[in-house]
Amino acid sequence: MAKRTIQTEKNSKNMMDAGFTGEDAGVESSLRPKSLDKYIGQEKIKKSLKIYIEAAKERGDSLDHILFYGPPGLGKTTLAQIMAHEMGVNIKITSGPAIEKPGEMAAILNSLQEGDILFVDEIHRISRQVEEVLYPAMEDFAIDIMIGKGPTARSIRLDLPKFTLVGATTRAGMLSAPLRDRFGMIHRMEFYNEKELSQIIIQSARVLGIEVGEESAIEMARRSRGTPRLANRTLKRVRDYAQVRNNGIVSIDIVREALNLLEVDDMGLDHTDHEILKTMIEKFGGGPVGLDTLAAAIGEDAGTIEDVYEPYLIKCGFINRTPRGRVVTQPGYEQMGLKMPEDSDNK
Repeated sequence: MAKRTIQTEKNSKNMMDAGFTGEDAGVESSLRPKSLDKYIGQEKIKKSLKIYIEAAKERGDSLDHILFYGPPGLGKTTLAQIMAHEMGVNIKITSGPAIEKPGEMAAILNSLQEGDILFVDEIHRISRQVEEVLYPAMEDFAIDIMIGKGPTARSIRLDLPKFTLVGATTRAGMLSAPLRDRFGMIHRMEFYNEKELSQIIIQSARVLGIEVGEESAIEMARRSRGTPRLANRTLKRVRDYAQVRNNGIVSIDIVREALNLLEVDDMGLDHTDHEILKTMIEKFGGGPVGLDTLAAAIGEDAGTIEDVYEPYLIKCGFINRTPRGRVVTQPGYEQMGLKMPEDSDNK
């Protein structure tokens, strides 16, 4: 099985950034479930995949190409690995930014065996030239290779074994229409609720050899932004704090102390979330304010705000996106301990 190739633009600034980090690589593999029955959450997707996998196995065929999209940390890679395990095939994992040339993609495709799964993370970031190699590979299971240059150049078509491309992206809108249309199944990953996250935390705690009560698990789940990756990361930080301050016992008070130390509030908002809300209220009167202006004001990348912080703030109802820009809502003011002005247009 190929090793995971991941290129990150920058290191995670804080614990509540759901992006993949080096620390996650060292622990996630042991915490990931190996079957759909043990996978918690995403019930609609699980039901669909069970049917597709069973049908493909009965036919002795490979799965159709699948696209998963949604915020980072929701389990897209884990689902791809479970699919390979359930189908009894190998999985090769790479990422869009890691494939720079068409020849590299052609080499990866040519190395696949019958029925294998190719998982491409952040697939929206592959170049147009690399993307064009995928078109015939996905439709006809073949690749076209140019031999020679100039007037003597000629194209040779190489047949590929039937494989399944599983794409994952946090920004489905950036996928080109020709590529998106070649996926037979497209699934949107949803944020997890507190009950699902608490089950994940208890399950992960058993793997890590930690005893976590239901009340402590729910408290960690509440502050994990609906994201399993953050839930597991929170569990590890609480474990460290409990080890030093409470002889390894994870009580509800220890959970609260640890997360307060990390500046994670009761809704899972961290320092950057508070900075976004505070800046919008104090400098821009609660909005509307443009994304680039907000990013410049807090010294953060606009793409990070849009992909990492904004989805959860919108889900919680703390900010809204309007045609004129972002605005803070009344619940957003209340979360910051402030009262919305009576004459505000954002009510």
